[in-house]
Amino acid sequence: MPLPPHSIPSCPFCAIAAAYPPSSSTSAPPSRATTTPTVTGSLPNPPLARVLLSTPYLVAFLDHAPISRGHVLIATRQHREKLSDVSVEEGRAVGAWIGILCRAVITSVLGKEQDMGGTKARGVETGAEEDAVGDWNVVQNNGARAAQVVPHVHFHIIPRPGDVPEIKNRSWTIFGKGQREELDDEDAEILIDGMRKQLAKEIERVRRREGDEGLRLLFGEQGLKREYKL
Repeated sequence: MPLPPHSIPSCPFCAIAAAYPPSSSTSAPPSRATTTPTVTGSLPNPPLARVLLSTPYLVAFLDHAPISRGHVLIATRQHREKLSDVSVEEGRAVGAWIGILCRAVITSVLGKEQDMGGTKARGVETGAEEDAVGDWNVVQNNGARAAQVVPHVHFHIIPRPGDVPEIKNRSWTIFGKGQREELDDEDAEILIDGMRKQLAKEIERVRRREGDEGLRLLFGEQGLKREYKL
């Protein structure tokens, strides 16, 4: 299978997009379904990535050099160098998924910290498992002078665990490479498994709260009909 249209052969995110095609399911990927590439085609050395979500417009995966544990990237499937290059449909997909992915990532990483910074702390009752979670950054850089390392549009979800003081003091690192460590393979499998399970719960949460229209915004009309036979 060739690289997607508008892709750059030397771009690592384009290679990931080509190696991990969109999922047709309205549930999160199975535990290890996208741990290794499912297509190779014209890619002699398809990249290994821990993929959390793969849609026609987006790919979300663990950062290989995380600022903090659970650092996830959301990249456009097509090669777009800066945010100003993103299409309306791609922008809509980012808007539809980013909150859901934040909840899946932060809940699975911070766990019991979910009561500290969410709606419960502000006195809003929405059900125990529905409440927002702890603290995190969402970062998006455009261009080398803005600390964009890979010239392909991507968003960072960076958990900020409250019990790790050195992480709390790294706010400046979100604008560039900063203080990073290589992703531990064993821990990565634990992380991505938990995130995928939590993502499935978040998708179900959308179905309960927003019904078919919410799922339609996430997966499109055809995906919704295929899964729910509407």
